[in-house]
Amino acid sequence: MISLNSINIFRDYLKHIHNNKTLTTMVDIIHRIGIKSPADQVYKALSTIECLSNWWTEEVEGNEQIGGKIEFTFYSKAGELKGKMAMEVQELNPQKDVRWRCTDGPPEWIGTDITCELSRQDDQTIIIFGHRNWREAVEFMAHCSMKWAVFLLSLREYVETGKGKPSPHDLKIDNWN
Repeated sequence: MISLNSINIFRDYLKHIHNNKTLTTMVDIIHRIGIKSPADQVYKALSTIECLSNWWTEEVEGNEQIGGKIEFTFYSKAGELKGKMAMEVQELNPQKDVRWRCTDGPPEWIGTDITCELSRQDDQTIIIFGHRNWREAVEFMAHCSMKWAVFLLSLREYVETGKGKPSPHDLKIDNWN
């Protein structure tokens, strides 16, 4: 039987850990979107360099195979470099999921994971998108969450109509882009 004293000691220990920030809690961006297209078309849009450049950023290069690295470069419409990141392809399961790990880019992104889980529901392919394992919820994370929503809408438009709005033609949401 656990004594009341033991419970109080454990509670005090948890408070100490929390106050000293030794507990690590990772934070995730998560979005859900439906696309009225078969899962194989959505998967192709998420996993090939040719298609990625039609909805996320026009500047995509690299190796789209497992273990390969894909580089994404973002420019303003005037040609000013806005950002660059590299993703290592971790998992590719056709019509099911895509997973990347960020290996270069904004410091807040390095070591985070981009995940896309696909399922068929009614007449749509549903994507559960995650930008996972942020070290902390910061203002830049809020910006990125909104931008991911913008780009997921671009993805849907691309898959459903053949024309997305990749950077630099994306919807601008604030003074950071």
